[in-house]
Amino acid sequence: MADELQLEQAQGHEARPGPAANKLLLALSCILLALGNCGGPQLMRLYFLHGGNRLWFTSWLETGGWPVILIPLTLRYLHNRRGGDQAENKTKFFTMNPRLFVGSALIGLLTGLDDYLYAFGVARLPLSTLSLVIASHLAFTAFFAFLLVKQKFTSYSINAVVLLVVGSAVLGLNTASDRPPGVSENAYLAGFFMTVAAAALYGLVLPAVELMYRKARQVVTYGLVVEVQLVMCFFATLLCTVGMLINKDFQAIPREAKEYGLGEMKYYTVVVWNAILWQCFFLGAIGVIFCASSLLSGVIIAVLLPFTEILAVIIFREKFQAEKGVALVLSLWGFVSYFYGEMKYSKKKKRKVVQNSLGSV
Repeated sequence: MADELQLEQAQGHEARPGPAANKLLLALSCILLALGNCGGPQLMRLYFLHGGNRLWFTSWLETGGWPVILIPLTLRYLHNRRGGDQAENKTKFFTMNPRLFVGSALIGLLTGLDDYLYAFGVARLPLSTLSLVIASHLAFTAFFAFLLVKQKFTSYSINAVVLLVVGSAVLGLNTASDRPPGVSENAYLAGFFMTVAAAALYGLVLPAVELMYRKARQVVTYGLVVEVQLVMCFFATLLCTVGMLINKDFQAIPREAKEYGLGEMKYYTVVVWNAILWQCFFLGAIGVIFCASSLLSGVIIAVLLPFTEILAVIIFREKFQAEKGVALVLSLWGFVSYFYGEMKYSKKKKRKVVQNSLGSV
């Protein structure tokens, strides 16, 4: 019986920090997710607006900051060694088993493909239209979460999904006039469908990560989650590197930097911060999945889309129609609906636990 319990605890979400630490970690993950989700698209759009046109390179930047993850992993390793912890899994630099490594690598390759599809859309669509299309990932996330991890839906979570999708759909009204200059109708349509594909693929990736945690067959700690992120980003970057080699992006980057509209120094500044902010996005998303669920990660990404719209209006002076204000209200309403439902569910679960404990006495 003890062995069965130990195996059950090793299979995923049961191995979480305490309630207070979990809330703190969730809050930190939400902040990272917000920084990456709002800042990443702006810098990517800035790159394309002023002369950048290397799709595989911009895809590479979305996960190319993965070496940064080695810093917390090194600190964890040194801390465990200094503490004299003799447990085998605590004295290894990498603790993931082969099963988890293979799963992370496969999801990483999917992420690399998704990076390319997303970059293709950013190059050809204004952020207002892009946000509309990307918002559909929430519906894909809900579908795949139900299919892969048997995500349970309440009336509040269903209401949140509907409000967020409707709010984002409102953004699509009258956006045809926002088509970027120099982009043909065929290129615009290609960007639209590539962005739909990116939304669908990322809607699959989030529940796939959650499923991988549950099937890991080892205790899933936040340190292990960071290892997973490292492997995913490495293989995503590897795929994009192959694309860059085929497309000869490495030879073109110095020339592109010299011809960049904002200057060579600002070109490299945009590139570096692009990589940093996208790494914040992925670390935040995977942290939210660990602390809560893939559906919540999808909800947070969706609720941040109107803020991306507002930043686009401020930075790139895109038009802010009344539809965007309505979308913001609907998105905030959906966000509140989701968390209110989660609070009610949590209280109900606590009452049930108390009643069961009293009944057993």
